[in-house]
Amino acid sequence: MDKKFAVPRGTSDILPDRVLLWERLETAARRVLKSYGCREIRTPMYEETALFKRSLGQTSDIVNKQLLALAAAKEEGYALRPEGTAAVVRSYLENSFDKNELLSKFFYIGPMFRGERPQKGRLRQFHQIGVEAIGIDGASAFLDAEILALAMHLLEEFGVQGPKLKINSLGSREDKEHISAWLRAELGKYKSDLCENCRSRFEGNVFRVLDCKNEFCKKVVRAVMGGQKGLPLSESSLDYFKSVQNTLENLKINFEVSPYLVRGLDYYTHTVFEITAQGLGSQDAVGAGGRYDRLVHDLGGDGKTKFGGIGFALGIERIFLAAGDTAAPVQSLDVFVVATQAQDAFGLAQQLRRAGISADMGFSAASFKSQMNRANKLNARFALILGEEELKNKSAAVKNMQTSVQEIVALENIIEYLRKALS
Repeated sequence: MDKKFAVPRGTSDILPDRVLLWERLETAARRVLKSYGCREIRTPMYEETALFKRSLGQTSDIVNKQLLALAAAKEEGYALRPEGTAAVVRSYLENSFDKNELLSKFFYIGPMFRGERPQKGRLRQFHQIGVEAIGIDGASAFLDAEILALAMHLLEEFGVQGPKLKINSLGSREDKEHISAWLRAELGKYKSDLCENCRSRFEGNVFRVLDCKNEFCKKVVRAVMGGQKGLPLSESSLDYFKSVQNTLENLKINFEVSPYLVRGLDYYTHTVFEITAQGLGSQDAVGAGGRYDRLVHDLGGDGKTKFGGIGFALGIERIFLAAGDTAAPVQSLDVFVVATQAQDAFGLAQQLRRAGISADMGFSAASFKSQMNRANKLNARFALILGEEELKNKSAAVKNMQTSVQEIVALENIIEYLRKALS
């Protein structure tokens, strides 16, 4: 028996009825995103591996465990994109937005890829809606608050009930260097007792130890942090973070300061955030993001110019899980052409399509009853019947499939009639 092929593990088919749900979500997303001045950008699904290593950090889990390299391009060194920020910043620089705009706001919708073991809510091919705001005018607490407000606005639009916004500050790059040394000194006292992942993180990105889920590691972190309400930031970074919080409060957006929230990417500075939702199990984040004030410089930008950047990504599959599995909208066909001979229906169906009226027909000999049944299954609004009598009189019987009312209409007037009826 021939092998039956299945969808690759960690991926899923989006079938026609589900595509309608995705289209509805994407349409709502584009409407909201454009109201914030964001423009759509579409980058390739793969980039140079070096781009991800430089932006995400050599020690990040994404680079070490999750990159899907392209086997046919090992010499060139390409990998499927695991996230969208690095590619957008690469395009921002390559296409000279940094030289022509004070602030660029982009959004993207598309697939991302990871190479780890699939589980609920974590597929190997998954889809994101993301936003990146980058530019000379981008280092602003008001912009941080706007981007956070936008993420919450989108989730509200998508029907996600009660999303929780958690925020924290990692401070400036100088703060991060200071805090990194402090964490290594304090956590080093317990290093041999930390879990294997945290011992590895200790040598790479020590901040990642703070969000470990291992119970002993959590106790160690609490002991090290002591009574502190957050990381030991400089006064200017604390003032910046307080401005972000005040602006969110003025916008009446509920949030929680989470002192152990760090995110796993090297490029984050200052504001980082995560949005969680119910119904997602242990992996309860529906979206996350943060500020990255040095990434433009690190990827080749003008070292003398101060660029600010902040962005987020929302997982589309997770949005559907969190919002509940709503029924797909019913797709309606405008007209199904019923005829004794396919050749009689074919030309008319093409004529209708060119006039912007969706139309279909049967392509094999079938009874009128069978064709009418098919029109019902396709949820056609009208059946356009071409019997011998109608063809003789150069007309068609137009049947409203909901009311069963039927009228005879001359073929020369059929497009005008249908446009009026469909409107």
